Amino acid sequence: TKTGRIVNNESSEVIRMLNSAFDAFAANPDVDFYPGELRAEIDAVNAWVYDLINNGVYKSGFAVSQEAYDAAFAGVFEGLDRVEALLQGQPFLAGDRLTEADWRLFTTLVRFDSVYVGHFKTNLRRIVDYPAVWEYTRRLFHHGSVAETVNFDHIKRHYYATHRQLNPSGIVPNGPAIDWQ
Repeated sequence: TKTGRIVNNESSEVIRMLNSAFDAFAANPDVDFYPGELRAEIDAVNAWVYDLINNGVYKSGFAVSQEAYDAAFAGVFEGLDRVEALLQGQPFLAGDRLTEADWRLFTTLVRFDSVYVGHFKTNLRRIVDYPAVWEYTRRLFHHGSVAETVNFDHIKRHYYATHRQLNPSGIVPNGPAIDWQ
């Protein structure tokens, strides 16, 4: 706003706003990650990706019982297995076109091996262990200027230093070494 006040912090709403609300100021206003003809498919993908993967890692990491952890953990890998199968037949989650669904999943995938595997105990498999998902994640990472916006040191420091109930010492791991090329 004109006063500098944040008016929304709900990521699913912010991503929709960023898609079109600022087209008048955009360098490429024709870019549309939520096209009308794919909205039903995008919404359907977003629903299960959010439940199983995006929110699933948090449900796993912050579980307070073995049963809750086991259920969330299973869901994360059910979701990643589903993404792997989907990407073996098409380049993006909603078909042949890069959409909002891809960017919403990317934010979890890019952090997964560096943070979620250890910090949230989602350690059955890493993203690098899923050939199609790993190739897809690297494609998104190298899309445009995306790589310039990803700071792995900051990501790791945020998670490991701020969640003291999960990491009482606040120690931030040095690894893993991941080749994003």
